[in-house]
Amino acid sequence: MTSTITAILSELIQLSNHLGDPVYDYAILGEGNSSVQIDEECFWVKASGAEMRTAGPDGFVQVRFAQVLAMLDGPELSDAAVRQALTAAKMDADAPGHPSVETALHAACLELPGVNFVGHTHPTAINMITCSVAFTEALSGRLFPDEIVACGPAPVLIPYTDPGLPLAREVRARIHAYLVEYGEPPRVLLLQNHGLFALGATATQVENITAMMVKTARVLVGTYAMGGPHFMSTAAVNRIYTRPDEHYRQAIMTPKDKE
Repeated sequence: MTSTITAILSELIQLSNHLGDPVYDYAILGEGNSSVQIDEECFWVKASGAEMRTAGPDGFVQVRFAQVLAMLDGPELSDAAVRQALTAAKMDADAPGHPSVETALHAACLELPGVNFVGHTHPTAINMITCSVAFTEALSGRLFPDEIVACGPAPVLIPYTDPGLPLAREVRARIHAYLVEYGEPPRVLLLQNHGLFALGATATQVENITAMMVKTARVLVGTYAMGGPHFMSTAAVNRIYTRPDEHYRQAIMTPKDKE
């Protein structure tokens, strides 16, 4: 294992342990997963069943982009066939661990320009919304400027879809629609009855996006005790997102470059 790969894996381990820290209530037990791009050929993804809080080097598997992405364009696969395909995508067939069932979804995110890290969690505050009947309506607008600065002009909302390959295909289709509308990749995916995906250039950006979305969820739930959310107008959201001073704050709040 080269020193570069070791350094990248170390960053992913630190990110995963942070997202799994019980103090944040983002993920418990074997919940959640994470990934990082190594190069154009391969990426690390959390092994199935590994705990984010305690994951170490053996909690991640190195897989090939080409073989995983090919699953998205191929025929429907049984659960057994998906498992076989993910096993075949491992860079080292003898390495311990099996790639997460969401490996194809991570590949679809990591192939986007500027996305190097992905963190998937199930925060209680966010799932209070994603598991509610108000899922689409409650997440149809932005509430405050820092949400826009850290998390972008809008999230991608994903209706409940069977985890694994069906979900990865649905996410990729909705990301494509987002790219057409906004001209850039999303930073946040919100999955109905499931959880949150944060997409970032760095591990720090994924941590900050996750934290801000959890704050947003708490604020949003609180608004329903006071008559419901008052969303910012589209013009106000666009103004915040394009202001030069907000770009400066954005660089500080969600850094894209390694320090």
